[in-house]
Amino acid sequence: MIRAIVAGAAGRMGKRIIQMISDDNEVSLAGAFERPDSTEIDRDAGEVAGAGNMGVAISGSLNEVADKGDVIIDFTNPQTTLINMRSAVSCGLAMVIGTTGMSGDMLEEIKERASGIRCVMAPNMSVGVNVMFRIAREMASILGSDYDMEILETHHRLKKDAPSGTALRLAEVLARAVGRDIEKVGVYQRKGNIGERTDEEIGIQSWRAGDITGEHTVMFGGIGERLELTHRAHNRDNFARGAVRAAKWLMSQPNGLYDMQDVLGLRH
Repeated sequence: MIRAIVAGAAGRMGKRIIQMISDDNEVSLAGAFERPDSTEIDRDAGEVAGAGNMGVAISGSLNEVADKGDVIIDFTNPQTTLINMRSAVSCGLAMVIGTTGMSGDMLEEIKERASGIRCVMAPNMSVGVNVMFRIAREMASILGSDYDMEILETHHRLKKDAPSGTALRLAEVLARAVGRDIEKVGVYQRKGNIGERTDEEIGIQSWRAGDITGEHTVMFGGIGERLELTHRAHNRDNFARGAVRAAKWLMSQPNGLYDMQDVLGLRH
């Protein structure tokens, strides 16, 4: 039985991950923690998640539960994930990271430290989205520069980072497929008299509204036709289910940094 520790156990994703663990015969909930000022400290994590009593109280820090588990599943925020990563390395714990919004020096430190343990880090744990990455790459390779490429991502009004990590990964996938550098060709805003669209640019636009879990569309626009590839998340269960699947896969791997393309056998 794989012993999992859930970070941000009282958050939207943390609760769904705990629910998925409660339904899984290969993974048990060994620990759960929240920020020290959370009102859910000392409550049963399963009851908070709506999964019934699981006999695991929510702690106020990772250090309180680190010796109880094999793997941490973390969908918190960049600063917290980095702190948890440092603890995971010192304790020899594996880690599944679904946190988005990391960049710059913070992301580099995460990647460097993650290589010393078993770690899966992905902007989206959904099986469907990761299949979308693969298909988008193949579509871009086939269509090439004859088709303009645009990405639209839509999320709930509480999401803090934009564009989404999934949209940024899609943009990287498209750019690599046609031999471009997304840092040079990515366009994130259009306003005013901007002139004609260039052949090289890849547009990434963000919408925020209501309680939309997540939608991503890649459009390939040609002369006289367009193709669209869309993924819509109806709830957070697909992300949580993918994270638990990643944790199970990770236990049989050597130390290293992986993503969901590795977990699903989609990398080539």
